[in-house]
Amino acid sequence: MESQRAKAIRQSQDLIKVTYQGNPVYIQEVDEQNGTAQVYALENPESKQQVSIEQLHES
Repeated sequence: MESQRAKAIRQSQDLIKVTYQGNPVYIQEVDEQNGTAQVYALENPESKQQVSIEQLHES
């Protein structure tokens, strides 16, 4: 995924399905400079992680 798309998903009012390593995640924050996003698994909102935007996939 590109950083602009990740940012648009983050700002969207709609629920857009995104996965990281095959697991559904919520994009909490996008860092365009570093090419990363803070995400958490929908099943476990407490497990936040910083991941490469390139590893996120829109379903």
